[in-house]
Parts: sequence; C-alpha cells; structure tokens
Amino acid sequence: MTRWQRIIGGVTAPRGYRANGIRAGLKASGAPDLSLIVSDLPAIAAGVFTTNHVCAAPVTYCRQRLQTKATAQAILCNAGHANAATGSQGWAAVLEQAEMVASALKISPEMVLVASTGVIGQPIPLEKLRQALPTLTNSLSETGGDAAARAIMTTDLVPKSIALEAQWEGQPIRIGGMAKGSGMIHPNMATMLAFITCDAAVSPHLWQAMLQRACDRSFNQITVDGDTSTNDSVIALANGQSRTPAITDAAEPAAILLEEMLTEVCTYLAKAIARDGEGATCLIEVQVSGASDDASARQVARTIAGSMLVKSAIYGRDPNWGRIAAAAGRAGVPFDPSNLAISLGDIVMISQGQPLPFDRAAANAYLVNQAQRNQTAENGQSVEHPVVLSVKIGQGNGTGVAWGCDLSYDYVKINAEYTT
Repeated sequence: MTRWQRIIGGVTAPRGYRANGIRAGLKASGAPDLSLIVSDLPAIAAGVFTTNHVCAAPVTYCRQRLQTKATAQAILCNAGHANAATGSQGWAAVLEQAEMVASALKISPEMVLVASTGVIGQPIPLEKLRQALPTLTNSLSETGGDAAARAIMTTDLVPKSIALEAQWEGQPIRIGGMAKGSGMIHPNMATMLAFITCDAAVSPHLWQAMLQRACDRSFNQITVDGDTSTNDSVIALANGQSRTPAITDAAEPAAILLEEMLTEVCTYLAKAIARDGEGATCLIEVQVSGASDDASARQVARTIAGSMLVKSAIYGRDPNWGRIAAAAGRAGVPFDPSNLAISLGDIVMISQGQPLPFDRAAANAYLVNQAQRNQTAENGQSVEHPVVLSVKIGQGNGTGVAWGCDLSYDYVKINAEYTT
C-alpha cells in the first residue's frame, strides 16, 4: 500500500503556488502557448538538463542560474519556439523574458527561470509575449495547473499532470507535476520539459540529489525515437509552505517519503510521455532482471525499449522475441545467453536460453488487447495497460525498467511535415 494518495490540481496542488496558461499568439494554430508557474515565496530550486551540446539558450540560462543560487520563484515557458541555435539573439531573449516576468511580479529577475519548446532555430516573437504577459500574470490562479499543463504542449495529444499528497507530522505534504513531450524523446535526458512543485522544506543539496535520482529512474528511462533534444529540462521547486520540519538528511524517514513521492510523480509523467509518443498506439514497458546491478539492468531495458525493430514488431502485433533478444545482446552489458529468458505479458517465449513453444495467436491477441485498452483510456492519459516485456539475463540482483512506445507509419508522417 502506498503512503500517499492522488489528488487534483497538478502543479497548483501544493500550498503556495499559482499558475496559468494562455494563448499568446506564438503558435500559428492559435492553441495555448504561454505558461507561468509562481511560488508565493522563494523556493528551493533544482534542475536536470539535456546533455545535448547544441542546447537551447533557456537551458544554459537555467543551468547557470541554479549553479549560482538554488532558489527561484517563477518558471515561464513558451511553446512553439525552442529558442535553440538562435545565437546571441536567443540569449538576449531569455534575459528579456526574465526581466519582463520579474517586473510584472515585482521580484528579482534572478528568481525567474525560463524554458522553451518548439521548432529549433526560430527566434521567439518577443513583442507578442510582451503583450500577453499582463494577461498571464493577472490571471494566475491556485486552480490554474491544468491550463498551465495545456499551454506547454507541442505535438502532444494530451496534457500530462499529476499531484500527490501524504501526511507527515500531522500536516499534508504535496507534490505536483506537469510535463510535455511526444517526439524527439531519448534518455540523457529524455526529450521533454517537466516542472515539479512541492510544499515541503528541504535542503538545496538534498533536493537536487533527489531530483537527479528520480530522473535516472524515470525520464532517463524513456524513449520514443532515439533523438535527444536541445531543450530537455526538469525543474523542481520546494517552497516549505507545508509547515513541516525541514528535511536535511537523506536517511531520515521524511526524506525517504519525499523522494518516493518525487520519483512517483516523475515516473507517472515519464510513462505518460512515452504513451503519447508521436504516432504511437501503445505503451511498452521493459522489465529487466538478473543483472549484476541496477544500472546495467536499466541500460539493457533502455536498449530494448529503443530498438526500432522491437517497436515495429509491437506495432505489427508480432510476438517476435528474437528482436528483443538481439537488442538485449547489443546493450553493452555482458551476460551469458544460456541464462536468457523472455516473456510477453504472462507468455514465456524463451527460458534458460532455449526457445519454448508458445501460443502465437494468444501472444498476438495480448498485443492487440493492450493497444485497444490504451486507445480507449479515459482522457487519453491512461498508462496502466502497457505491453510488458520481461527479460532475465542472469542470476544477479540488479533490476531495471524502461518505457517506450511502438513505431507507426504516423510517426514518419508527423515528422516529415513538422515545419511545413
């Protein structure tokens, strides 16, 4: 039994946060495209960012800001323009956005973090943003989490948000999160944006360490297409408004609970991104066991989840376990093939390195059924019915999980027409 419960509200569920998302005219479609999250008080801030050397100006800005001082009070995000590969103009645009938000909120510019997503190489139309900002700041609300989550979407089909609540010292502790991501998704980091809010009080060093570990188990374990983006950012704020005692030691029970909740939020959002992969019809969950350590197991799981051949077979509802075996073997983790076991759901296809007879019709039906359950999920957000691939590579204690999606014809169509 978990020690928390799901609640509504997304990033505005924790105490002391307001948010909103509006149409600023940055997207040609006219869809919501500008989002703002604000903490009533300065919050401890942590961040994990893309490893792509061609990183966007907002990524460089936020990374430098958090290295200087691990506090922030606002996160501004625009959708439609990545502000990546935009040179000095892009850097100036980030600084101007921080100044505009700070002026509107009457806070210091260094308390404002900035994120962008969209087409690479296109400058942000700052005049449109400037005109829209008063509307955005004046309409901030303690119930604005859903609107904020919609305003950061690009090719996403559905918004992605979650909030959890647990009791500690007689007071509720809450964590909320929202994310966007559908294409250009691959670990280091997985290609996406995610913003997390929390009302616990936690030391900066510990909060950063918690976020890094949570990302390693979630966002860095998903893949859609093998492409690592220029804009990946996960930013987490903790403002202490729960009024619970400050958490400073990773070994204390409160810290363990908080990290479990943070990891759960990140995992839910990561799975939602994988499920919403461009053109995808189902979520894939790869469970690896028997490795020498967890890191090795996660590496094998990521390789299988990212295999174009595995993804294509799942889309064709073809129980071709040979592709799973081949992907495991090229993951860079040594293991004895005579220990290999692979199952599709409850159907065992190979054990102790030996192929087993199995009901192919039943395996095909399993794939079809899981895809149908995903397609009919309420609000399109269900991530509870993945195609499960279980792989054992030895007798070790190392385990790992990764998530991906199938590869359909629509993925090519979406990306062939992305800027046209």
